[in-house]
Amino acid sequence: MDIEHAPLRVLVTGATGFVGSALVRALENQPGYLPISVVRSKVKSPVANTQTFCIPDISSSTEWEGCLKGVAVIVHAAARVHVMKEVVADALSEFRRVNVEGTVNLARQAAQAGVKRFVFISSIKVNGEETEPGRPFTADDIPTPSDPYGISKKEAEEALLALSGETGMEVVIIRPTLIYGPSVKANFRKMMTWLKKGVPLPFGAINNRRSLVSLENLVSLILVCVTHHNAAGQIFLVSDGVDLSTTELLNRTAEALGVKSRLVPVPEQMLIFFAVALGRRALSQRLCKSLQVDISKTQTLLGWNSPVSVQDALNRTAKDFLEYR
Repeated sequence: MDIEHAPLRVLVTGATGFVGSALVRALENQPGYLPISVVRSKVKSPVANTQTFCIPDISSSTEWEGCLKGVAVIVHAAARVHVMKEVVADALSEFRRVNVEGTVNLARQAAQAGVKRFVFISSIKVNGEETEPGRPFTADDIPTPSDPYGISKKEAEEALLALSGETGMEVVIIRPTLIYGPSVKANFRKMMTWLKKGVPLPFGAINNRRSLVSLENLVSLILVCVTHHNAAGQIFLVSDGVDLSTTELLNRTAEALGVKSRLVPVPEQMLIFFAVALGRRALSQRLCKSLQVDISKTQTLLGWNSPVSVQDALNRTAKDFLEYR
């Protein structure tokens, strides 16, 4: 694929999201790239000089023609994301409407418009929810998703690879682990809030191993996948390259926040028992079970290594939290 000549027009969906906004900023600062933002509502562009299109809904009927003129690469970061408390009756159908049907519709129109490469931001949930310690997921494992979000991402991946074979448009799939970084929300932000307040937490004796990826490291890999010839047709797992236990993560984050962690060494099995009794099985799984990924394929095929260390990434995340909480 000859897409190495500047300027590359790179369309980013989900451009005001956690990953998309960081990617647009990175592309804007990279010589030879012309990022184009797709957002859900008429808000200020994530980068002042970026051309922006408003697409309120992504589905099988969304019209993309106006966005695709001259675009060489699409990074599809928009999705219906995993939610803790589902409010729709048929969650899988809704995930499929956006994440499968909407994605395939965009990709098919992209191929017809002459887009050369489609980079799909998927999820490690395609692989599954947990691993045995020391037996990480690999990019070539048979997928075993267990929730509607993971299932929809798996089906989207399969449809994109089939479409690539049909049309010749190159597809690259990236499955991130838990993403953290400046402006992180959800459970990671709650964790920092608890630590900063000095709340005693019963997580002082958890010996699991979890792979995480900082936002900067994920964006670094996406940028590589935009142009690298070895990326075409491949699935890549991504992490910081260092696996931490929940206890280690809390201690390191507390250090980054400049506070002393107050972790109580409650046995894992007791934590799991009480979490299940309270209807929080999924939360106990994330806190106590392992989820490791093997990124050797990513490193070997692309020559990529995470540019930011775990502690530096945690320091930057904590600094942002302290400034804007």
